[in-house]
Amino acid sequence: MYNFTLRIPTIIHFGKGAISHLDELKGYGSKALLVYGGGSIKKNGIYDTALSILENAGVAVVELGGVEPNPRIETVRKGVGICKAEDIDMILAIGGGSTIDCAKVIAAGAKYDGDPWDLVLDGSKITVALPIFDVLTLSATGTEMDPFAVISDLSKNEKWGTGSPYMVPTMSVLDPEYTYSVSKKQTAAGTADMMSHTMESYFTKENADCQKYMAEGLLRTMIKNGPIALNEPTNYDARANLMWAGTHAINGNVGEGSQPAWCVHPMEHELSAFYDITHGEGLAILTPAWMEHILSEDTLSNFVDFAKNVWGLSGDDDWELAHAGIDALKKFFFETMGMPSNLRAVGITDDKNFDIMAQKACDGSKGSFVPLTKEDIVEIFKAAF
Repeated sequence: MYNFTLRIPTIIHFGKGAISHLDELKGYGSKALLVYGGGSIKKNGIYDTALSILENAGVAVVELGGVEPNPRIETVRKGVGICKAEDIDMILAIGGGSTIDCAKVIAAGAKYDGDPWDLVLDGSKITVALPIFDVLTLSATGTEMDPFAVISDLSKNEKWGTGSPYMVPTMSVLDPEYTYSVSKKQTAAGTADMMSHTMESYFTKENADCQKYMAEGLLRTMIKNGPIALNEPTNYDARANLMWAGTHAINGNVGEGSQPAWCVHPMEHELSAFYDITHGEGLAILTPAWMEHILSEDTLSNFVDFAKNVWGLSGDDDWELAHAGIDALKKFFFETMGMPSNLRAVGITDDKNFDIMAQKACDGSKGSFVPLTKEDIVEIFKAAF
């Protein structure tokens, strides 16, 4: 296990009615920028509840709605402009990962003199940020308790992740009831996203047993509760277990000390940058193709453990067992959770961009579990096509 420093300063308020803790924002100033997406929070009552709590706490609100599913740098710039013009003290995001990611970069950009795209390209330029608060409405990205954000500039077909300890939320409200209205598509995609986060840390060469076994437990939790949430949207226990597992998938507990290798995410970011597809669906399509591409004598034991400890499979032939584990993942994603099984199913009808996408992904996946060349990634795209 490698040396590491783990600091997770976010205050988590978890459970029914946890939104009442928004009154704690009064300790951070008197004016908040409320960031949200397409307006579903107004239909399900979260918006009115939040405004009432903030009003009673003496916190004035300025709004920025319309954050995109793959948040755009244009929206970040708009939010930064509002913060500077309105003398905003803090950011409150209500929504899923895209909304919170957007809010994070707005919070950093509000304290930066240049273009916030600079901060997307180089997180080391973030030296301060406004306090960030969030109410999570979609279990998927884990951004409610991590320092990362992903922002797109579709005019350049670019989607990049950035990160800074200054972008870790100060406080996150996690009420599983707020995920009841999440669609089947987004429930499935969110489950795939958190599973991908966990697997990116799980497939490593390090002897970090503690992290490995935690990852296996998280994956089993997701595999058990994803289908229940899909078929019983108001099952509190299923939604709660998914929400908490998704948070732990990327808050550092299963990654620090084991040198996680982010291989599939850089490839999917290129799919989203060029085709604006749903992130979790892209991950579900690419992950089995990546696994089959890198399965070898050198990685065989990792996939045998995956088959045995995650899927509960057994057998005497390690190769058959490894393939069976990958097949179990396919069946879970494409049959149990009903996600699209190939790139054509999400509207990608040709391979004309595979070369340039592969080169960008190759540049973004240095030090991966199994080093990938541009040619390797093109083959993975083709296998997923």
